[in-house]
Amino acid sequence: MHFHIITLFPAAFDSYLGESIVKRAIERKKIQVTFYNPRDYTPDKWRRVDRRPYGGGPGMVLEPESVLKAAFKAIGRKDRAKVKVIFFEPGGTQFDTAYAEHATQTYKHIVMICGRYEGVDARVKTILGAEAVTIGPYTLTGGELPAMVILDCMTRRLPGVLGHDESIEERRIAGSDVYTRPEVLVWQKKKYSVPKVLLSGNHADIDKWKEGGMVSPE
Repeated sequence: MHFHIITLFPAAFDSYLGESIVKRAIERKKIQVTFYNPRDYTPDKWRRVDRRPYGGGPGMVLEPESVLKAAFKAIGRKDRAKVKVIFFEPGGTQFDTAYAEHATQTYKHIVMICGRYEGVDARVKTILGAEAVTIGPYTLTGGELPAMVILDCMTRRLPGVLGHDESIEERRIAGSDVYTRPEVLVWQKKKYSVPKVLLSGNHADIDKWKEGGMVSPE
């Protein structure tokens, strides 16, 4: 899968892409990440891409031309049926596990437009046929964090990225609580023990416990 990220701040992704699972996915060529800075697509000698909003109001808005040029550079001549363009908005479609699962099975290219300031000229969304998406009911400074969330969530669903398919939490039985050694943790003179069912060896009872159901009497 190829992630195309349109952002004024590509360096914001450096540390995240350079660590852990995402880094290994890039090294193993399971994913590719390409950045497109709208500043590289404006004729303005100062590389300015923000303008005052029509109708008044605070802040500045990202101009449409430079963002569109960056987006079409990303899209190129690719099969549009395999390209998903995402436009971040607080009131957009809620990004969740089902969205990520569908996207990884349907598309080869994910184009994400990261807004800044007061947002991106709305005509960009119309021209690109982009889908407005949100990662939660709150407002962030820019679209870079949502882009990282989506990239991470989709990447871990691609075959071969994780060591085992069962490592994807939604595809295995996993309670909200997990435990490891020691069996009895002594902390500030108090003892905290692992639930006995997890030490029983009874896999049926363990699965029931993880699902939140009743288990056999101990």
